[in-house]
Amino acid sequence: MEFQLTDEQKQLREEVRRFADEEIRPVATEYDVAEEYPHEVMEKAADMGLLAPHVPVEYGGVGYSSLENAILTEELFAADPGIGLCVSSAGFGAEALMEFGTEAQKERVLPEVTAGDAVMGSAISEPQAGSDVTSVATRATKDDDEWVINGSKMWITNGTVADYFVVVCETDPEIDDRYSGYSQILVEGDRDGLTRDKITGKLGIRASDTAELRFDDVRVPEENLIGQRGMGFLQLMQFFDETRTAVAAQGVGIARGAAERALEYAEEREQFDRPISDFQAIKHKLAEMHTDTEAARWLTYRSAWAVDNEAGDLTALASMAKEFASRVAVDVADEAVQVHGGAGFVNDHDVERLYRDAKITQIYEGTTEIQKNIVARELLDEGM
Repeated sequence: MEFQLTDEQKQLREEVRRFADEEIRPVATEYDVAEEYPHEVMEKAADMGLLAPHVPVEYGGVGYSSLENAILTEELFAADPGIGLCVSSAGFGAEALMEFGTEAQKERVLPEVTAGDAVMGSAISEPQAGSDVTSVATRATKDDDEWVINGSKMWITNGTVADYFVVVCETDPEIDDRYSGYSQILVEGDRDGLTRDKITGKLGIRASDTAELRFDDVRVPEENLIGQRGMGFLQLMQFFDETRTAVAAQGVGIARGAAERALEYAEEREQFDRPISDFQAIKHKLAEMHTDTEAARWLTYRSAWAVDNEAGDLTALASMAKEFASRVAVDVADEAVQVHGGAGFVNDHDVERLYRDAKITQIYEGTTEIQKNIVARELLDEGM
């Protein structure tokens, strides 16, 4: 069993870490407080080839594997989860185009995203449809050679900044099968009838843009249908193993960032005429934080390997990694604030932001409870 990264993967890690330290960490608090999308950082990330790097080379990407994306994501989120999410989510929905889209759709959209000239968004969740994707009520009706879309989407990443959305719609309501009758449709952000309202006041990841979308007779041409009509739900399910592995990598990054900052602070902060790192209570915290982070990293890498090699136990591994790494992120960030004491309660120190940011990893791409259900289902071979 190989526990060593390749030289290329090590180089990737170092290059992204350098970028994160130089371009993200110095401005992270600024964008968090302002709840502002980091356009300037995104331009620099595009120059580094960090936007949608999983896209194949022929469409301007780098063709990174799931493991390489996990390495990249950890480095971004260790610096700042808010801006890290902006960078890593620039190609949200690109997987649908890569796997099911027409050549014309790929050539039109993907090169723009990888070049930094466009941002994508994946529009799935609705006010009444979160964990239960089959409750999606946004409707797309065929009218001659167009789709007419009506409904609303909630908690959409890149909602006000995206140029393209992959929208999950009900297209065949007469079908009784719970998992059929839904389709994915490409919607340009400037279509008439599309309203986008930014959501503010979030607990964390404030630099990342989140919005509610409303579709009022939004018309798109029939060629914007992605893949086969009525297969949208089943298409979507194919990517959750990959995206949940990516969220696990986010959790690892947050945990590592918090653990490293706690270690640094413990060595500098003095009480009773000595660094607080001399005290056993703090030593134990630091040991547990770093141990848990390492465990989460290797479970995440195992899941990423399973994605890349289409392993049979992939679904269980992805949910295990997502649930465990997100829990570690929350716990380690909590302890990092504790190590900082009162100083960790204000945004003079990064751990305050990491503490707030960590929680979302237990919510999006399937809640903790959903992940446990999936793992149990796979263990008991219960099917969907």
